[in-house]
Amino acid sequence: MFADLFTGSVIIGLLSSGIRLAAPYLYAAIGENFGQRSGVLNLGVDGIMLMGAFSGFYAVFKTGNVWLGLLLAMLVGLLMGLAMAFISVTLNAEQGISGIGVYLFGLGMSDLLFQKLVNNVETVRGFPIAPIPFLSEIPVLGPIFFNHNVLVYGAYLLVPIAWFVLNKTTFGLQIRAVGENPEAADTLGVSVARVRYITVTIGGLLSGVAGASLSIALLNVFQQNLTNGLGFIAIALVYFGGWRPSGILIGSLIFSLVNALQVWVQVKGINISPDLAVMMPYILTIIVLVISAQRVRPPGALSKPYERTD
Repeated sequence: MFADLFTGSVIIGLLSSGIRLAAPYLYAAIGENFGQRSGVLNLGVDGIMLMGAFSGFYAVFKTGNVWLGLLLAMLVGLLMGLAMAFISVTLNAEQGISGIGVYLFGLGMSDLLFQKLVNNVETVRGFPIAPIPFLSEIPVLGPIFFNHNVLVYGAYLLVPIAWFVLNKTTFGLQIRAVGENPEAADTLGVSVARVRYITVTIGGLLSGVAGASLSIALLNVFQQNLTNGLGFIAIALVYFGGWRPSGILIGSLIFSLVNALQVWVQVKGINISPDLAVMMPYILTIIVLVISAQRVRPPGALSKPYERTD
């Protein structure tokens, strides 16, 4: 039975699926990384993803325009990120509790809107596969790396962009300074509130894109709790990656490959409990959090509200 997983076609399919399934992890985790590097922990990522997923799906369901769906998902994610920034930065609310509130809002509202506006499991024509000319024709490597939709390519392009912004720009320096020592950054003239507003809003926007990548690029469907906790895994990936885009990329590929493996195990009828197979990514999440807690140091001001004193 297990030998069926080691044929050439299955290995290519597994790796290709892993590359594709990593896209929502990357969007959500890199967006969350920006917020956490500035000191704000947003546990509402999964709820924002759900709202982005429904918004994008509904726009495509009504208009057939995938770019309009993506734009609406980005707008909804941006607004929810802005709301999270207002709660955590302006109101100085406890970030863990407020983040869970945002998650529950997204979970409930996306389900309510789905029931009222759609009410049936419907499929849409999402982003089509866009093979990269010439590269997609390379044997073995072509189908694995260069035969995906544009949102998958965008997710991987986001990794070097995020690295450049965080490490090679003045704004990136401000983000890191605010996340490590907001008092010192404030003394040097950096607006802690402005930086945190921007980063948390960016995180919300990218979480909206992550949701859209599920509903109109990978699955082309929406249903209750579509993300199934993916947003919380994305938060774990930020810890696993040591708050570095490259580390997040590695973690995203590991998780997506495990996810793809459990799908192929069921497709091939391997004699493993389906419930155990579905649990594999979540078991890995727990292991990752245990390991990460011992080997990495979070930003010094993470989850600590900052109130300026004159």
